[in-house]
Amino acid sequence: MFVKGMAAYLKPAQIAVSAIEHPCVMKSAASLVRSGWKLRKLGVDTNGALDLEDVEMALREPSSLVSVMLANNETGVLQPVAEVAKRARAANAWMHTDAVQCAGKLPIDFDSLGVHALTLSAHKMYGPKGAGALVVDKRLPIKPLIDGGGHEHGLRSGTENVPAIVGFGAACELAARRMQSLAEQSARLRDFIETGLVESGAIVFGVSSARLPNTSYFSFENIDGESLVIELNKAGFSVASGSACSSTSTEPSSTLLAMGVEPDLARGAVRVSLGADNTEQQARDFLTAVTQVVARFRRMTAVAV
Repeated sequence: MFVKGMAAYLKPAQIAVSAIEHPCVMKSAASLVRSGWKLRKLGVDTNGALDLEDVEMALREPSSLVSVMLANNETGVLQPVAEVAKRARAANAWMHTDAVQCAGKLPIDFDSLGVHALTLSAHKMYGPKGAGALVVDKRLPIKPLIDGGGHEHGLRSGTENVPAIVGFGAACELAARRMQSLAEQSARLRDFIETGLVESGAIVFGVSSARLPNTSYFSFENIDGESLVIELNKAGFSVASGSACSSTSTEPSSTLLAMGVEPDLARGAVRVSLGADNTEQQARDFLTAVTQVVARFRRMTAVAV
């Protein structure tokens, strides 16, 4: 809604987005190229954090829109959105951040971030699927994607899903109450898991950057990520190979490729997300399962060679 809705009111110029954006932003931005816009992908460093020097370089060219996610959906790496927003405003560009991954895990302050628009989704904080929010600066001239009866102040026509919206609000209230305790619990389990993974020979991505407390993204050399996911699923663990929203793709993670990770290693990437109900025993059992599966794969590889 932000990317296409804002572009509809602006003359084609440059839209700058991070090279690690979620497809909901990246594909929307790419679609504008057909209308005369120039898509500029902002680089990240080897730890998955946005390169602010590249941001400054990009904004030397006339830019109307900028979108940088608050936390990456694969690595969990937090991005310097407030710093990007300062630069975007100085360049007279409208700034958006996808805060979906961060909501419910770390505090989010619209004013402190300095953005013009911010996206949230209920399902990431245990709310109903299919309910979300675009928080906007009232000055934004967003053209609606759906015309009709003028619902939601003319921004999105169509009868609202009131039960889901109410559930979204309740989920926000609950998330705010337990945010700190959940973050501490998740970080403790994540660190425990990552210590065991590294001892087993795994490479953890983004570990040197500030990250969400519940997310870990790792890979074992010469082991296919999708195969590892399938075996862990058989053992009772629900993990993902790359982004869950792109789970049907066999291509290596675009996020990892942007970080300079070799394609073969990127294809082995597996993401683990911890939630409110996960326990230390589950973390121990997960490490045991990973160790056993990896050892079996390595024996198979040795026999094949």
